Amino acid sequence: MKQIGVVGAGTMGLGIAQVAAQFERVLVYESIESVRFKAQQSLSTKLNMLVEKGKISPSSKDEILTHIHWCKDLSEMKHCDLIIEAIREDLQIKKDLFSTLSDIISEKCILATNTSSLSITGLAASVPQPDKFIGIHFFNPAPMMQLVEIIPALQTDPSIINLVSELLRKWGKITVIAKDTPGFIVNKIARPYYSEALRIYDEGIAQMGEIDFAMTTLGGFRMGPFRLMDFIGHDVNYAVTEIVWSENYFEPRFKPSITQKKLVEAGFLGDKNGKGFYASANKNENSTLNTEIKSIHIEIFHRIVVMLINEAADTLYYGIASANDIETAMTKGVNYPKGLLNWANELGISFCVETMDKLYDFYKEDRYRCSPLLSNMYKSGEIFYV
Repeated sequence: MKQIGVVGAGTMGLGIAQVAAQFERVLVYESIESVRFKAQQSLSTKLNMLVEKGKISPSSKDEILTHIHWCKDLSEMKHCDLIIEAIREDLQIKKDLFSTLSDIISEKCILATNTSSLSITGLAASVPQPDKFIGIHFFNPAPMMQLVEIIPALQTDPSIINLVSELLRKWGKITVIAKDTPGFIVNKIARPYYSEALRIYDEGIAQMGEIDFAMTTLGGFRMGPFRLMDFIGHDVNYAVTEIVWSENYFEPRFKPSITQKKLVEAGFLGDKNGKGFYASANKNENSTLNTEIKSIHIEIFHRIVVMLINEAADTLYYGIASANDIETAMTKGVNYPKGLLNWANELGISFCVETMDKLYDFYKEDRYRCSPLLSNMYKSGEIFYV
C-alpha cells in the first residue's frame, strides 16, 4: 500500500502511526491542535530514546519521521489506501467520522477501526462500502506488542482479510482472526482474570495482595489482577467489562464489580492519577503479606485459571476463533505464561470440569456453568490439540 491514514493521535493512534511509518508513508490526522503538537513532541522523544538504547538506528528514526505527514484536515487523506481510526471509544462519534471519511476517500480505500470492544458490523453499516470495512485491533503500546486482532464485519469482503493480514505481517505483527463478538478474543477471554479476582475479594475470601501473590507466584502471571487493573486504569478496564457484559445480553460471566465501579465513580483510576487498589487507602494492605504459599493461594489460583480456561473453551466452542489463534492471542496479547487450552490439558480436563461444577453447585449461578465443550471432552476423554 502506498499511503496509510491514521485518525487520532492519542497514545494508540501515535503508536500505530509509528509502526506503519517504518514501512509506508503515513498521514496522521488529529482534530485537537494541542494533542497534535503533544503527539509530535512525544514521537520525537520516543524515537530518540530508542536510538539511545540502540533499538533503532539514527537513519531509521529519520526515515520514520520523514514518512509521517501531520494533517490539519481530513480531506488530505483522500488518496489513502487504508485508514485506521483510533479515536475515543464512542460508537456514534466513530460512525460520524466514518461517514465523513466516506465522502472523501476513493472506492478502493479500506476503512478500519481499532476499537477494542464495539461492534465492527455496526460500524461497517455506517459506510457506503461496508465490504471494505474491517476491525484492526492493536494492543498498547502498539510498537512493542506483537499481537493484532483482525475482526471482519459481517459485510467484509474476504479478500480484505487476506490483504490486511499480509500488510500487518509485513509490519512485523502476529495476527489472529476473531469473529465480531463483544471483546473479540483477548478482552472476552481475559474478563475472569479481573472479575473473579474481584469476586473473591468482595466475598472476603482473601485480600487483594494474597490474590495477586497467588496469580504471580503460582500462575506465573507478570502482574496480579489488582496490580494490573491499577496499571490499565479502572476507567478503561471497567468500561470494557461493562461493554462486554451488556453487549452479550448481560451474560452473568461478564458481570462487572460494584467495587471497581465505585473506584471509577470516585475518580480513583489507578496509576494514571495515583489512586486505585494499591494507590489509595488500601495501598498498605499488602505490606504485611506472608509470602508462604498456603492452601488458600492454591485454591485462588485454580479458581481464576479454570474460569479463564472455561472462557477460552467457550470461545472455541462458539467458533469465535480457532484453537491456535486463542493460544496465540492470550500469550502474545496479554502475555499469559501459557496458552489456556494447553493449560487445561496440563491441569486435566476432568479437573477443570470438576472445579467449574463445584463452583456452580455452591453458588447456583450461571456465571459458573461449565462450557459444553469441556463437558463433552471430559465424557469422551479428549484433550485440546494445539
